[in-house]
Parts: sequence; C-alpha cells; structure tokens
Amino acid sequence: MPTRFMNRLKCFFALSFLLTSFSGFAQQSQDATKVYKKRVLETIEVDFLTSYYSQDGDNAAVSGGIGTEELTDVTGTFVISIPLNDDDVLTIDAGVSAYTSASSSNVDAFDGGQPADPFVASSGASGADTWVNLTGSYSHSSDDRNDMWSAKVSVSAEYDYFSLGFGGGYTKLFNEKNTELSVNGNIYIDSWNAIYPTELRAFATDGIGSFRPNQITGDTNYNPNFTEFDSEGRNSYSLGLGFSQILHKKVQGSLALDIVQQQGLLSTPFQRVYFSDISDSFIANFQLADDVERLPDSRFKIAVGGRLNWYLNELVTVRSFYRYYTDNWGVNSHTASIEVPIKILDKFTLYPSYRFYNQTAADYFNVYEGALSTDEFYTSDYDLSKYAANQYGFGVSYTDIFTKTHIWKFGLKRIDLKFYQYDRDTSFSSSIITAGFKFVMD
Repeated sequence: MPTRFMNRLKCFFALSFLLTSFSGFAQQSQDATKVYKKRVLETIEVDFLTSYYSQDGDNAAVSGGIGTEELTDVTGTFVISIPLNDDDVLTIDAGVSAYTSASSSNVDAFDGGQPADPFVASSGASGADTWVNLTGSYSHSSDDRNDMWSAKVSVSAEYDYFSLGFGGGYTKLFNEKNTELSVNGNIYIDSWNAIYPTELRAFATDGIGSFRPNQITGDTNYNPNFTEFDSEGRNSYSLGLGFSQILHKKVQGSLALDIVQQQGLLSTPFQRVYFSDISDSFIANFQLADDVERLPDSRFKIAVGGRLNWYLNELVTVRSFYRYYTDNWGVNSHTASIEVPIKILDKFTLYPSYRFYNQTAADYFNVYEGALSTDEFYTSDYDLSKYAANQYGFGVSYTDIFTKTHIWKFGLKRIDLKFYQYDRDTSFSSSIITAGFKFVMD
C-alpha cells in the first residue's frame, strides 16, 4: 500500500533529522577527588517534523500493473524527549499522516460518478485515509556513558491495517569512546482488515456470485476463481548489528547488518492480477480482476552496509553510504549515496545529496497479463519489479546554539528544510519536502 511505503520513508527522514541534531554525552572533572557526570539530556527537547509527498506513474498495483499511481501525503510528527534524571530519557513520538490516492481509490473503481478507468481516480470514498502512530521509548546510560540500554513500544493504525511493535537495544562504547558496538531487535505483530477489489467480493462468500452482469463487456461470463485469505495476521522479526570506529581525527566509518524474518499475510489483498490465459471482462474502461496478489507467507531479508564520513575541513564534510540487500523472493539490490554538508555561515549549512538504487525483480513479479492462472504465486506490484532509480536532494539547516528565538518556554535550536526528487527508469517519480524544528526548554 502506498502510504505504508511512505510512512517508512518519512520515518527515515525523521530519524535523519534527529541524528543530525543529537547532543552527545560526556564527563567532566571538577576537582581531583570527585567526578560529576553530565546529564544525558540537559532539558526537555521537542522536535516537530512535517513533510509533503507526491508521486505519479502508470503502473498501479491496485489495477494490475497499469493505471495511475498518483498520490499525495501530508504528515506531522511531534517527538518529545524528557530527561527523567541524569541517566534516563523518555521519548514520545506521535504522528499523523493523511493521504489521497488515485490508485487506492480504484479498489472500488465503480463507486464514483464517472465511467471507471484505471488511469482516472474514482471519486468514491476509498481514495483517502489517515495513518496514526504512537511510539514510546526509554533509554538508560551507565555512569561512565559507555553503556546504553533502550526499549520501545509502538502502535499504529489505518483503515485496513493495525500494527503493534516492541523493541530494544544495547550500545557499548570502548577504546576511549572511539569504538562503538550495538545490537537491536524489534518485533511487529500486525493484522489486516482485508479489503478486496469490489468486483471480487461477491465471489468471496460462495464462489458463485455475480457482479453487475448487465454492464460487463468483453467476456460477459465473468466468473473468477477467487477465495479469501485464510489468515490476516503478519509478524515481523528484525535483528540489527552495528559497528562504528573513529579511524582518524577526520574520518569515521561504520558497518551494519540487518536481518528480517516475516511471516503471515505478505500479500496486499486489494492489489489485482490479470492472467494471460483468462479472457478479459470490463465495465466501462476498467478490467475486472482475475485474482488478487498471491505471495508466499514467509520472507527472509538480509542487508549489509557501511558508512564513511570524512571531515575535510571546518566548511565541508563528505558522508558516503553503501548497502547490499538480498531476500529469498529473488530481490537483490544495491544502494549508494553521498551527501556533502557545506557550512556557508556560522548558522547555515547546505546539504546537496545524491542516491542511486537498483534491484532485480522478485521471482513472482509479472507485468500486466503476464501471469498464468496455474501459477502458485503472482504479483504485478512494480515495487517488486526490476528497476533502477536516482534521487537528488538539497537541504539547508539553521542552527542557533543560544536559542535566541522563543515560543513560550522553548527556544528554537535548529531548523532543517530538505527537498528530494526521486525517479525510476519505469514511469514512476516522486518528490518530498521535509521540515524539522527542534526546540529546547529553557
């Protein structure tokens, strides 16, 4: 579903903002006999993150690999970090995302006032939705700040999907804080409220239903062999390992390994598939589904990557990244990116960036009318197709360590504004504008 992809993307941008504005911790000696530790977080911090996202394309999975992929999404998120004492921090993350989607509106392509067409949004109620998320996390640091434990719980929901997550992690610093090892794990227990393409719903109960027979053209004996999914649950388990090393006073490198196991309903129930060996049936310009996407009930993913950050001078830093990904569905991908922060004034920094991505197609991907009714698994979701993509980005940040600007009791410490343009070598393209504001309590 487009909005779930976007939620992950927005979480990435939110995490990037938080990481770039993170305040580290240290120790300081006041005299020869007593050591005072600095608080992990000096005062309450509030981050407000927002974004506007738009996309378009001609390969909508909702209509079997053809049709409009037009979508817009607006998000607002508050992240509140509260120091409980010198060592412990409670963080609350609450976000709302509202989207309108031309492709999702065609889950029921026949509920609008105009003739149904995969390249035209239906004017019915299925073209908009709201996603809400609430995450609470707790972290504890040791007295010497070399050990940190964290735990979190999250809940999110939208009209056809509910997710409950749990996670935790441990980070160890040693070698005079020049080396860092980390491990984290997450469990997500999700459930669908499966919504199928409207023309298939009549066949889901007894297999002999009918759908507007007087309006069907092409093969007028429309009778899909459709059954509902037996289970609507999905569980995801992830394990992440990280290693970071200061290689030089101006160079830092890191490695990461991520392992994910998913089980349950991994198909999207409202994404249509058309078979090449089944005659076509239409209402207006919209082809009636032969079936919905069918994918295996398990997926194993591995990703390994590395970062290298080089501080050239007080004005320019180079941040590079590479990741290799593979899974047991046949998808292999490479990601490479570079960002070059350029400090132009004491308070302003520019962030030009570039990202390249390519992947192989999943074993079960088929173009429009490329699957056979005798296949066990099939999808026409172009997120699982073979493609290459380029992303260009530019951002600017404003930092005021003295927080001269105030809103009530909070001083404005940082503003981040970024724009990204993303283009695949298919018809898909998207853009996103993000903004982040960090406030600290006086």
